[in-house]
Amino acid sequence: RFWMGRVNVSKQRLIDFGRRGLEHFQNGTQDRVDQIFQVPADNYTSAEKWELEMKNVFRRLPLVLSCSSELSNPGSYHSLEVLGVPVLVTRGEDGVIRAFLNSCTHRGAIVVPEGTGTSRRHACPYHAWTYNSQGDLVGVYEEEHFGQIDYQCNGLVELPCDERAGLIWVTLSTNPVIDIDTFLCGYGEMLEYLGLADCHVVGRQVIEGPNWKVAYDGYLDLYHLPVLHRNTFGPEGGGHAVYDSWGPHQRATRPDVYFSKLEGRDENDWLISELVGGVWTIFPHVSIAGFDANGKIYMLSQLFPGSTPESSKTIQTFLHTQPPDDQQADEVKKQMDFLRVVVEDEDYFTGLRLQRALNTGMKEFVNFGLNEGGGQRFHQFLEKMLNTTDDEVPTFFKESSDK
Repeated sequence: RFWMGRVNVSKQRLIDFGRRGLEHFQNGTQDRVDQIFQVPADNYTSAEKWELEMKNVFRRLPLVLSCSSELSNPGSYHSLEVLGVPVLVTRGEDGVIRAFLNSCTHRGAIVVPEGTGTSRRHACPYHAWTYNSQGDLVGVYEEEHFGQIDYQCNGLVELPCDERAGLIWVTLSTNPVIDIDTFLCGYGEMLEYLGLADCHVVGRQVIEGPNWKVAYDGYLDLYHLPVLHRNTFGPEGGGHAVYDSWGPHQRATRPDVYFSKLEGRDENDWLISELVGGVWTIFPHVSIAGFDANGKIYMLSQLFPGSTPESSKTIQTFLHTQPPDDQQADEVKKQMDFLRVVVEDEDYFTGLRLQRALNTGMKEFVNFGLNEGGGQRFHQFLEKMLNTTDDEVPTFFKESSDK
């Protein structure tokens, strides 16, 4: 049993969602919105639209870049390039997670190569200027010849960085327009139930895909599961969906798969593990899906736009509830290979062909049905976000969280 006596608000929301999903299962129904929604086809192809998305979405909102468990020790770091921005995420000797522009103060060279590791010091490969794990400049090569320099004013450029629910968010701007709690709209408290902070990163792979919105549409689309994935996930189970939302962040769940097991049982006996299934999406670029594998394995999909409107890159990070061992490694490898097939050979293969058709310019719009409320909400929110000024962003998220 997961609760006794007074239930807090977030747990009650899980229970209410389970109750609603069970009712849909029993009635053979699903969530429906009021009308079919049309998205202009050139939203997926327009270079002008893509530039606006980069500026008003990806360069000013917090993005999930790393996992807390992978950076649990002082000095641990993750270096990566995001939308052309080299980023260094590191846990300082004081235990605090920080993010920096991965660029030496001297001439701008990349300081830390892409990847993960642990180091108390990072020396620039160009002239050996050295920084500690808190981004402070701590050494200048042959300073007696270079000249005196103020160390306090020449550390790495810091980027806004926050840690919630086992995930690390970074904003690709030195002038943030929204704080993490306003941005999450209460979703962070719900994500805590997944237990990601206690998981272990066991694998990572990268998949190239179509326009980022084509890919994101699939995260919120359960309608296609028994059709496109009939040879992988199999035809069993329908494509019905139940949605829940926290501002632009959404959870999509299949009532027949996740809530049928609740039938005939007292709500006091419902387990959290039974109430957190489905796909948890974080606007604008993350999907989290869980799978049973000698414990539980999560696939954290971090979707980033590519260098053109027609391309994207998805980093799949796999987290396991159990510590790594040889037996688990084989299971994880099989799961990773299977999910690569599902996403690359089915989802993104279809999405890339869809992209080619849209690129012809001969389609005026695409349709989202009454049963695709998640996709409708995503596009409606995105369109409004593109036309929201920096000053309006916090208010926009607060208002959206109430709808």
